[in-house]
Amino acid sequence: MLLSADDNGEGMLKWLCYTILTNQNLLPSSFDQPFSITSGGTFALYSLLCRHAKFSLLPNQQAADEELSAYKYGPSVQSSTSLALKRFLEKHKKSRTLLLLVVLLGAGMVIGDGVITPAISVISSISGLEAAGTSLTKGEVLLIACIILVGLFALQHVGTQKVGFLFAPIVILWLISIFSIGLYNTIHWNPKILLALSPYYIIKFFSQTGKDGWISLGGVLLSITGAEAMFADLGHFSAFSIRIAFAFIVYPCLVVQYMGQAAFLSKNIPSIPNSFYDSIPGGLFWPVFIISTLAAIVASQAIISATFSIVKQCHALGCFPRVKVVHTSKHIRGQIYIPEINWILMILTLAIAVGFHDTTTIGNAYGLACMSVMFITTFLMALVMVFVWQRSIVLAAVFLLFFWSIEGAYLSAAYTKVPQGGWVSLVLSFIFMFIMFVWHYGTRKKYNFDLYNKVPMKWILGLGPSLGIVRVPGIGLVYSELATGVPAIFSHFVTNLPAFHNVLVFVCVKSVPVPYVSPEERFLIGRIGPRPYRMYRCIVRYGYKDLQKDDENFENLLIQSIAEFIQMEAVEPQFSSPDAASYDGRMAVISSRTIQSSSTLIVSEAEDFGSINSIQSSKSLTLQSLRSAYSDENPPIRRRQVRFQLPHNPGMDPAVREELSDLIQAKEAGVAYILGHSYVKARRSSSFLKKFVIDIGYSFLRKNCRGPSVALHIPHISLIEVGMIYHV
Repeated sequence: MLLSADDNGEGMLKWLCYTILTNQNLLPSSFDQPFSITSGGTFALYSLLCRHAKFSLLPNQQAADEELSAYKYGPSVQSSTSLALKRFLEKHKKSRTLLLLVVLLGAGMVIGDGVITPAISVISSISGLEAAGTSLTKGEVLLIACIILVGLFALQHVGTQKVGFLFAPIVILWLISIFSIGLYNTIHWNPKILLALSPYYIIKFFSQTGKDGWISLGGVLLSITGAEAMFADLGHFSAFSIRIAFAFIVYPCLVVQYMGQAAFLSKNIPSIPNSFYDSIPGGLFWPVFIISTLAAIVASQAIISATFSIVKQCHALGCFPRVKVVHTSKHIRGQIYIPEINWILMILTLAIAVGFHDTTTIGNAYGLACMSVMFITTFLMALVMVFVWQRSIVLAAVFLLFFWSIEGAYLSAAYTKVPQGGWVSLVLSFIFMFIMFVWHYGTRKKYNFDLYNKVPMKWILGLGPSLGIVRVPGIGLVYSELATGVPAIFSHFVTNLPAFHNVLVFVCVKSVPVPYVSPEERFLIGRIGPRPYRMYRCIVRYGYKDLQKDDENFENLLIQSIAEFIQMEAVEPQFSSPDAASYDGRMAVISSRTIQSSSTLIVSEAEDFGSINSIQSSKSLTLQSLRSAYSDENPPIRRRQVRFQLPHNPGMDPAVREELSDLIQAKEAGVAYILGHSYVKARRSSSFLKKFVIDIGYSFLRKNCRGPSVALHIPHISLIEVGMIYHV
């Protein structure tokens, strides 16, 4: 509302204020979008809450997770009022479900923002071709915008590190351009516009316009979008640097540009539909147009990358189907690319651009999405104040009411635009919210089935060290989502096949509610059953921002970690005596630094080409022929061949030496990956809604997302899948 009285009197000021505030074509969306790098703020706050209270609906929390160095945040002592509220929310499952739905709605709004922002940014910047008086029709301008959008999404696979060095110069040029133009227009057209900095005119405007002034906030909203994501890049920059950049560079440039447009419009009322481009001096039009288009591309790139980030965070916390995540930079963690999401965003963005081709309609949807994210984030922030920062509930309530009163005025005005295009944000957010909740619900039901149908330890002990079957050479890595106990798939496998590997390792790849897990704390090793059973458990922990990349050294790290645990178990008494009732021993964090400095195993390295050695060492002619056929289709790749040997240590316990020797022999015999191929179905007695969600929704998502073997980077030649039906 950077306006002031002019020579035409107070009535003209009132009409001009209302026209400017309700019109959404004043600026191209790229004007303030280069700074709208929205990240997964809602899920970051939700994960923070889950670390301090049992709000998560997925029962995979462990006491060992709380010992992570990145887990503790804020004071550990809780006040009585916050403790009572915490117990109330933990006790009532419906309240926790409602909290999750609110978080998913915010995440869905951010993903919808990733669809809308590229469309409005590119279309509004390219619309300058019409303002330039060219002979291009609206359809031709829209075609050019669509070509730019297709090119933008097609180049996502190369990663932002290839062109990221251009982003800062483009944004700086854009800020300098709008600041200079705004300053020129203010001086040339109406210097009295500086009086609009006085709050007097804001009060006067609302007192005279009443309801119309409130409705106009739906248009004013576009001038503040991006502020909700001001600290989205805290992973790459400090909070102080962001404050300095915004307070002394970004904000002054934006204010001066808006003042310049208001000054220009006070003398050029007919230019309201294209005020931004009309206010540019003639000789600077094309340079500013080019910079504007480039700034729109930077804005689109930013929100697309942010969408990749929040989808990955949702997946890590069990709220999104499995997708392929590609790390596009070796030096910067956050630069990722998700092919499936990229093409879905492109199709939806083109559909919105072609379907609406009007920045006013698209702007209504965009403003509604941004304001909803602000509103939800403020609510989650109030909960963080209570449960994480341990502030009083009264202070959190004052904070919530103060900011909600401001945001509520803008949000309510934005919802009046629902019939004029705002419904697009609601439809997109509810679609993504439904997908995420269905996936989380199905995942939770499947996990609970595994949890309640764990193999009893008495049954395993009754089988004896041979497990009632033939133990063949090799290591079997049994993948399961269970962090405790033996999954039902193991008994299903044992009762249907007469043999199993000599060494069994139950591997659980688990996401914990922290941003990053240090490599030194990634492996959690334990034992299942007595020592002669040769059964171990390994929990591999990742944060919601960690990248689970294909690490060919995983097997070697796992063997070294188990060997270190065996040695630790023999030395430290707290690990040497497992619980007599369960025979499921305690687990220990095995640090990679400990592995490197330890002399438990002697490691030797040599270069190997593919599976040549494994073919020659195999005793089975059938396996040799299968591996030969696989090698014909897949050329051998040079990789590191690691061999382990026992050190010459006369003081080593004979039982420990024998166990380590069995581990080394099993590694040389080969490693097989056992994975469950599950089919999840609702029980016959389930309600129609549950059958629809599980049998149709969840089953459809499982069939059309990445398989677990692909997501876990399991080599196909060593994979064994066991089919099993889950009746949840």
